[in-house]
Amino acid sequence: MPGLLRGMARTAVVAGTATAVSNRVSRRQAGRWAQQDVYQSATPTEPPAPVAPVAPTSSVSDKIEQLKELGALRDQGILTDSEFAAQKERLLNS
Repeated sequence: MPGLLRGMARTAVVAGTATAVSNRVSRRQAGRWAQQDVYQSATPTEPPAPVAPVAPTSSVSDKIEQLKELGALRDQGILTDSEFAAQKERLLNS
């Protein structure tokens, strides 16, 4: 009977150790994959398009036309909202 208990105890220890190691490996791999996903989502896939500076104008109709062009570029997705706002501010302050 003592041999049977010793064999069962050894099996339990081996199984418990294997489970602990397996869980640790799984958590470590999940952490690495999460870091890799964060890195891939943080790197831009293509560089942003350069924004041409707005030429200073004096005519109100020219400014309105340029604002319409900037709005069209923003609607097409070429300009972000922050780029549009910066160009709009520069145009209106010129």
